[in-house]
Amino acid sequence: MDYAVHKAERELPSVNAEAMRMVLTLNRATSMVVYDLESSVHRPRGWTWPGFRVLFALWLAGPMEAKTTAEISGMSRAALSALLNTLERDGLLSRERATHDRRALQLSLTDEGYGAILGVFRAHNRRESAWAEALEPEERRELVRLLNKLMAGSTDAQAKFRN
Repeated sequence: MDYAVHKAERELPSVNAEAMRMVLTLNRATSMVVYDLESSVHRPRGWTWPGFRVLFALWLAGPMEAKTTAEISGMSRAALSALLNTLERDGLLSRERATHDRRALQLSLTDEGYGAILGVFRAHNRRESAWAEALEPEERRELVRLLNKLMAGSTDAQAKFRN
């Protein structure tokens, strides 16, 4: 990271090195946490990170349309569509035509999917807890506060989001 920032500063003197370092650090930390969760919790159970996000969204919000599931889980509709085949084949979710709009797909957890997400989330949360232990409780609260502030400020930056 230091090399990237120093090179950018040398070759592009107007670069905002502090902003670059912040975003690189945030991206690196996010990648490390996601990789750890995926490799230690989800892949050993035959799941992918996107598969977990979809099942987690359905567990939290209950049955919903596929397009809403894609939005909540941060996926494109195309990526979700490909993933649904696997999750349905594995008996974790079911797809039905929505009663209010026959063109829309309604997704819901099966009983097997409900039990699976509970078990996987317990393991997932144990890893989250291991990561959180690196900070004191007040530091965790401050980090969450700062990340929320950063996300709220993203509208000022006219950030684009997947929907």
